[in-house]
Amino acid sequence: MTDTKIAAPKIIDGKIIDGRSFWQAIGVRAIGAAVVTAQDSEGPAGFLALSATHLSADPPMMMVSIDKRTSALATVANAGHFAINYLSKTDADIPSIFGGKSPLKGADRFEAGKWITLTTGAPILTNGVGALDCVLEELIERHGAVIAIGRLVDTLSNPDAEPLISFRGGYR
Repeated sequence: MTDTKIAAPKIIDGKIIDGRSFWQAIGVRAIGAAVVTAQDSEGPAGFLALSATHLSADPPMMMVSIDKRTSALATVANAGHFAINYLSKTDADIPSIFGGKSPLKGADRFEAGKWITLTTGAPILTNGVGALDCVLEELIERHGAVIAIGRLVDTLSNPDAEPLISFRGGYR
């Protein structure tokens, strides 16, 4: 691939999408609810993932978008790993806990659910639909967010679990 210079973004007909409109627009995508976790010498940390997806299959790479203000970002960076835990319908209380809508903070969030570790040492929710355990390879900062790119090194799957789906600001 050759280097391609990308032109500066242009505003068309004065149309500007604000933050609230942005979240409403992307809320129409039905996605599996997920919590991203990591653990360093200070203990476990995690957050509700608003954007977690694959980057490539060969090598197997995942990426997660993390708001720079998220306290768990430091744990991901220090630990050098992260896990993406896809939630099941039985985990309906987990999004509010890891999304900051409960009084639980930090390691206390992990009182909900049963957690284990796999290869990297990141907390893995045992009753979720599945988990992807990743070694951190790169952090890229853009526009108030950090993109964490990790190589998939281990997985956990519960084929009988029903997924918890995030759609239009709610869960199904």
